[in-house]
Amino acid sequence: MDILNLVDKLEELFSQGRSIPLTHNVILDEDRMLDIIDQMRVSIPDEVKRSQQVLAQRDRILAQAKEEHERTIEIAKEKREQLISSNEITIEARKRADQIISQAYTEAEVIKREADKYALDTLKRLEYEMDRSMNQIRNGIRSLQREQDTNQPES
Repeated sequence: MDILNLVDKLEELFSQGRSIPLTHNVILDEDRMLDIIDQMRVSIPDEVKRSQQVLAQRDRILAQAKEEHERTIEIAKEKREQLISSNEITIEARKRADQIISQAYTEAEVIKREADKYALDTLKRLEYEMDRSMNQIRNGIRSLQREQDTNQPES
């Protein structure tokens, strides 16, 4: 039985008791009084056990909440580190990409200059070869004309 109900019964018994005139004493039903006290003796350990169980359960819940709190904090720290690391990786990747692009532009300029130099050298060689061929053609024409001029009868 609930200890508070027993206290209520005890109070009810007291209020039903007969007052002794000119004193603060009350006459109570001894059997009912002892019965309520016995019930209280039985009920109090149960109440104490239940309160101890409630306290133990509260401690367990608090420990679980603390553990969950610490786990949540740890997860948040790991996420923060991942984000920082990810951000650092991104920054490094951008720097590396900028370096690669810069290097590519530099290499493209070098290749363009080398290609222009190659084209110029090739055109100069071609011009030289063509000049030489043209000189040979002109010399051949002159030589043939001289031969023709000397082989023609005079009229």
